[in-house]
Amino acid sequence: MPTMALVAAGDPNLELILKVLPALVVILLVAGVCGRLALMVMQPRVLGEMVAGVLLGPTLFGWLFPEAQAALFPKEVRPVLYVLSTIGLTLYMFLVGAGLDHSARSPGEVRRGSVLAASGILPSLVLGAGSGLVLYDLLSRPDISRWEFALFVGGALSLTAFPMLARILYERKLENSPLGRLTLIAASIDDALAWCILAVLSAIHLGTGSGGALRTIGLSALFAVVMLAVVRPLLRPLGASFVRTGQLGPGAMYVVILVPLTAGWLTDWIGVYAVFGGFLAGLTMPRDPAFRKVLHGRMMDVVSTLLLPVFFTFSGLNTHLNGIAGGTMLLAFALILAAGFSGKYFGCALAMRGMGFGWRESYAVGALMNARGLMILIFINIGLAQGMITQELFAMLVLVAVLTTAGALPLYKLALPERLEQARRTEPEEPRPLKEATSA
Repeated sequence: MPTMALVAAGDPNLELILKVLPALVVILLVAGVCGRLALMVMQPRVLGEMVAGVLLGPTLFGWLFPEAQAALFPKEVRPVLYVLSTIGLTLYMFLVGAGLDHSARSPGEVRRGSVLAASGILPSLVLGAGSGLVLYDLLSRPDISRWEFALFVGGALSLTAFPMLARILYERKLENSPLGRLTLIAASIDDALAWCILAVLSAIHLGTGSGGALRTIGLSALFAVVMLAVVRPLLRPLGASFVRTGQLGPGAMYVVILVPLTAGWLTDWIGVYAVFGGFLAGLTMPRDPAFRKVLHGRMMDVVSTLLLPVFFTFSGLNTHLNGIAGGTMLLAFALILAAGFSGKYFGCALAMRGMGFGWRESYAVGALMNARGLMILIFINIGLAQGMITQELFAMLVLVAVLTTAGALPLYKLALPERLEQARRTEPEEPRPLKEATSA
């Protein structure tokens, strides 16, 4: 057969394909099964896909069948998985940005979102950094300073998983509800600030100094301005063409794909990771509701089904949970988990209450803001690749990602049952005076 002849002749491209495709097949099968099981226990599908990534790593699959895991995910396959996962995250965040309904913005929404963001990031940052100072001698690498380590832990715990949160809201059709939009605004601010922290840490660790960090932050701000002030008007004819014809032709789809990939490439070059370029690219898309619906329908299923599970598996391959066995390590993990959970949940809930929302809405938003799985995985993958953290801390933070995300939806439902949630999908949810909110 021609294929076997090429393999026998040592065609490296074909040999790589024959290694990558089986890995993708197994990833999708396991992700599909775990995603279905997650739905059966009233969890978002994405949580099952996160767990699938951990199961395919060395903790279970590599422990039970080390030869099979090594054969399925050899070292030459992993860079391919990394590239696919980055493309998937970038396109997913592009769809999140493109799907936001700006016409539904209520008065004061950005201000309230900023307050909510501060209430989520500051307590988590302080508690996380305090935990890092306490655990420095146990978990840090010797070449990392105490304050670098503490700031990394605090930055990781201050994240809200913007893509994860968006996917939960999409699955529940809450992405354009007042509470959903407020939470997305706050999560986007939290993540942007956390990436600024990572940019500073990376600059210090890699020896570029404070000037390198300021360059990264300045270029990021300039990039955002160019995208929203220059690129967005240039894309308006795309929306006008869709309104006129009612369809996205091949030429339009080239533009739709090229914009987020180019934006992701540029933000990667700047140093703030491709997902933010993808999100900003989504914000530049035409705001016509029918355009957003068609774009979402054309791309979301492929991106979320094919590419996102690859990222979870890539993270899972670096997760060694057996490294946190023993009483001391378990106590360290409990401290990090408690700091991460309480900082987000109670900080955001109290801020919502202070803005005049009822306790149910406040605790519901606190629960949603605690879903941090996807972004913390990106954050700690970068930290691990740059030698800023140990495998043990990486594994602990992966577990924090899984557990806080697993708790987000049950806590949300406990605070806001289905009958109350249904009303909030369409009715405006403005802050009420505290006396009225208390009576509710």
